[in-house]
Amino acid sequence: MSVVGFDLGNESCIVAVARQRGIDVVLNEESKRETPAIVCFGDKQRFIGTAGSASSTMNPKNSISQIKRLLGRKFSDPELQNDLAVFPFRVTEGPDGFPLVRVRFLGEERTFTPTQLLAMVLSNLKGIAEGNLNAAVVDCCIGIPVYFSDLQRRAVLDAATIAGLRPLRLFHETTATALAYGIYKTDLPEHDQLNVAFVDVGHASMQVSIVGYKKGQLKMLSHAYDRSLGGRDFDEALFKHFAAKFKEEYKIDVYQNARACLRLRVACEKLKKVLSANPEAPLNIECLMDEKDVRGFIKREEFEQISAPVLERVKGPLEKALAEAGLTTENVHFVEVVGSGSRVPAIIKIITGFFGKEPRRTMNASECVARGCALQCAILSPTFKVREFQVNDGFPFSIVLSWKSDSQNSAPQHTVVFPKGNAIPSVKALTFYRSSTFEVDVLYVDTGDSQIQQKISTYTIGPFQPSKGEKAKLKVKIRLNIHGIVTVDSAMMLEEDVEVPVSSVNEALKDATRMDTDDAPSDPSGTDVNMQEPKSADTTEGGATAAENGAQDPEEKSVPMETDAKVEPSKKKVKKISVPVNELVYGALPAAELEKAVEKEYEMALQDRVMEETKEKKNAVEAYVYDMRNKLYDKYNDFVTPEEKEALIARLQEVEDWLYEDGEDETKGVYIAKLEELKKIGDPIEARYKEWTERGSAVDQLVYCINSFREAALSNDQKFEHIDISEKQKVINECSEPAPKPQTPPPQTPPQTETQAQEPQTPEQQQNGAGATGEPASEGGAQEASGEQMDTDKPENFAEASA
Repeated sequence: MSVVGFDLGNESCIVAVARQRGIDVVLNEESKRETPAIVCFGDKQRFIGTAGSASSTMNPKNSISQIKRLLGRKFSDPELQNDLAVFPFRVTEGPDGFPLVRVRFLGEERTFTPTQLLAMVLSNLKGIAEGNLNAAVVDCCIGIPVYFSDLQRRAVLDAATIAGLRPLRLFHETTATALAYGIYKTDLPEHDQLNVAFVDVGHASMQVSIVGYKKGQLKMLSHAYDRSLGGRDFDEALFKHFAAKFKEEYKIDVYQNARACLRLRVACEKLKKVLSANPEAPLNIECLMDEKDVRGFIKREEFEQISAPVLERVKGPLEKALAEAGLTTENVHFVEVVGSGSRVPAIIKIITGFFGKEPRRTMNASECVARGCALQCAILSPTFKVREFQVNDGFPFSIVLSWKSDSQNSAPQHTVVFPKGNAIPSVKALTFYRSSTFEVDVLYVDTGDSQIQQKISTYTIGPFQPSKGEKAKLKVKIRLNIHGIVTVDSAMMLEEDVEVPVSSVNEALKDATRMDTDDAPSDPSGTDVNMQEPKSADTTEGGATAAENGAQDPEEKSVPMETDAKVEPSKKKVKKISVPVNELVYGALPAAELEKAVEKEYEMALQDRVMEETKEKKNAVEAYVYDMRNKLYDKYNDFVTPEEKEALIARLQEVEDWLYEDGEDETKGVYIAKLEELKKIGDPIEARYKEWTERGSAVDQLVYCINSFREAALSNDQKFEHIDISEKQKVINECSEPAPKPQTPPPQTPPQTETQAQEPQTPEQQQNGAGATGEPASEGGAQEASGEQMDTDKPENFAEASA
């Protein structure tokens, strides 16, 4: 099981994996820890991540970035319209009122939804993780901003499905940061709460959370955010400043050229980073536009002046988070700053002045979210045993259920089922008395954010048929799941049968227990609540009934039903009947469209893979041409005839010319055929060279083996006494047989070798201590074997003989 955490940033993404020794951040194909969140569409394939970033400068109108800003938002959203004004690519309104991105791909204009584009980014991140783990990646944990609405959360899940991922949890970025900070702390107090404020200033948004820590647990006390306050706003301030300056000094308007705009924005981003560490910085861009080189210069004080409107908004989220937590600045013990935009000195100055203490940087500002997501995935995974640490996350919005009574002209009723800060995950129940099919709306209330669509979904409950012709009693279960998505989980119609005598209470209890087994809390957090805590018309289990009838039914109690039998003199048998629930989520991707998107992504991934393989084969042909030509003039020179060499060099030149002309754009099969054609000529030459280089060591091994066996046969060692003399003589004869003549002619002067094969000796000669020539046995030797061995140590005439 894979344990992977993805930090989906607005500008870049980070992948972290859990291993036995801890959490590691994975490097991409360029050995970088951060991967750009960009998709570039070319004429034949897509370029995603680092490849897309490299192609974006040359193809800005087909390079899609900042995809998170488009996700789950209406095209008419004023904030989205502000973003579209600076995007170099084209975005139009779709038939459902949501944005569609238009690009030119595979020679034609195509449209993609933000969900599809996010799926492409996730597919790339999945490939990076799989390449590092050498295993398939399916289960993961994905970090999302805390301000994401229900529709945006569903869009992330749909994108993960298209990419072939199964998220175990959509994890709030602020909570991920808090987990990465707290799980390694060994000095957390057991009783007194340690309050830490986390300020995350990213590329496009600012999030603030205040977290309470105790030993082995954390609790999210408050969330606050500004979805349009981030590092890019400082880049934009610099961009506008220099665009106006260059228009005045150099008479060029960068707004008229998409590529010039992109280059200036990149330069301004680098300038901002330089100003974070230096009091002043220059700006130089060659051939920005109309073949003009531009230069600029700015001081940090001037930068802070032009960024004043942005800096004024920093205090807002800080004040809101502190107020919602019910704390003062004195109660906040530490302040931690993270995020790529937090390196601006002016932001640190504002945070220091607000809290009255210096912010700390104990975590990696860019990687803490990915590490927290990987830790959460490890906690949810059975693969790893993680230190006991409880994460009590809170939902940042209030969720209301709204419905109409059976009366025709009655006003809609509503009740708050999940108040702001409610634990995630959670399950609650409402009881309705209805005679026919009815609808329930799920809404956001009091979000304080005009960009969030109020209406989430509508659920149609029914049809059902009451048995006695009266209003049926229905228990509706509402779930806030682990991803922060609200659903009506189920609806059950409860029918009471004939009363059971008091003497049969025990048997009735058994039946009721058997019927009510599904009332046990099914949520991992164990927060299955029956909405009966306060006795108000809005939050009781009989809230629907009380709203309609003006008073709560005295017999309405919390489920499980068997608790009623313990206090009543008689027991009614309850039968449960499942009621259909139909869901309508406003703006969500239908199941049929999701399946089509999965197929489309598979086709595009296959096209990309074919193009990559084609490039590899083309590069292989090109590399073979250059490599073989160099070797023919170098180490293969003595192993090829002049005629062969001339013909092969001519053929290599012909293929090289073809590669840069007619063969520039061919299929994978054509390149494979070309390479095989060249190898048919070059492989025999390479085989001759290889055989010659390997023969020397093989002959040395043979000579060593012959001498070893002869020495053993002539030895007087006791360990060889059991071998018959005739057998020893047979070994000596075999060792003395001349080697087969090589096919290469021997050189004119056979070279000498230090290793000499000895002449054979008979056992009688061994006893006399003399060799066949009358000399000592140790000094004699068979020169024939040695001479034949050394014939192969020189490559003269090797090519002609082999040919």
